[in-house]
Amino acid sequence: MLWLLALGKLAAGWLTAWLLYQASVRLILPLVGNGKDRHQVLRTAVQALMLFGWTAVAVWAWDTVPYEGIGDQIVYGLARLAAVIIAIHGVNHIFIRLLANFLLRISGSSHAGHDIIRAFKPMLRALLWVVGSVYYLQSIGVELEAIWAVLAAGGIGVGLALQKPAAEFFEYIYILLDKPFQGEDLLDVGGILAWVEHVGIRSTRLRSLKGELVIMTNSSLMSQPVHNHGNSHKMPPPTEHGAMEHRRLIYRFGVVYSTPLQSMEIIPKLVCNVIENIENATFSRCHFVQFGASSLDFELCYVIPTNNYIQALDVQQAVNLGIMRAFAQQGISFAFPTQTLYVNQVERSGQ
Repeated sequence: MLWLLALGKLAAGWLTAWLLYQASVRLILPLVGNGKDRHQVLRTAVQALMLFGWTAVAVWAWDTVPYEGIGDQIVYGLARLAAVIIAIHGVNHIFIRLLANFLLRISGSSHAGHDIIRAFKPMLRALLWVVGSVYYLQSIGVELEAIWAVLAAGGIGVGLALQKPAAEFFEYIYILLDKPFQGEDLLDVGGILAWVEHVGIRSTRLRSLKGELVIMTNSSLMSQPVHNHGNSHKMPPPTEHGAMEHRRLIYRFGVVYSTPLQSMEIIPKLVCNVIENIENATFSRCHFVQFGASSLDFELCYVIPTNNYIQALDVQQAVNLGIMRAFAQQGISFAFPTQTLYVNQVERSGQ
């Protein structure tokens, strides 16, 4: 008879808790406005209260059963464990949701806020579960002095081991919040021109103008001047696993200052014709870019659609020889470092 009474209490209590949950959701949700996050936080909190109620009802029903001994300890221990798990789960969801809203406001970007939460979420969850586990062990009478000593010693060792990764992580947070550059921006870092492909927790992946994958740790990237040229330059499509699908060659050559203007004007066209007649080479651009110390400098850019280094060198050699041949036919001379010394002689009177 008492067992039936216990089952009746359990069923009635669980049904009452579920009805109160449904009523609370229907009555309170309209009062908090139309915010999706507010609804989610409130629903999570009310759901946690319902689960607490179910746990309390289970203990209440068990007290009706005429059973003594280790059974009480097992039921009460499981009830404490369930309460701790429910609390950690609810706090986890609510705290992460509130933190996401806060980071969204200070970062001004949903993408940045999402990336920061994705980086912080494992650590926050681990911290809450550790705190909850310690609290549960303490509530069931486990001596924690030795555990605290081990955790303290381990924490020091882990802190020293994670010093460098922690620095990289906070540089990652700085990049997301301060936004010195964004995806597909063209950067000049330490003389390397490269597009931003991906900003990771520990490192940033860049794609150089030549096509190579450049990986820099966040701390090394932010410890030097970064020249951001924006995203006005067309970025090549990303490749899987950092594979190089083509090579973009960019270099300069100079001609002598005595080159006639008519020859200067036809040089880009000459170079274009040379590259277009070479297999596996695609012309991109050629411009007269500056007056050098001893030469008139042009910058050439062309693409070799291969990741084979030997084939790329063969194409580059053919391009260089073709340019030399075309310049020789037009009487255009390459420049070499020269220096002209002007001497002003002054005649001395009386000698």
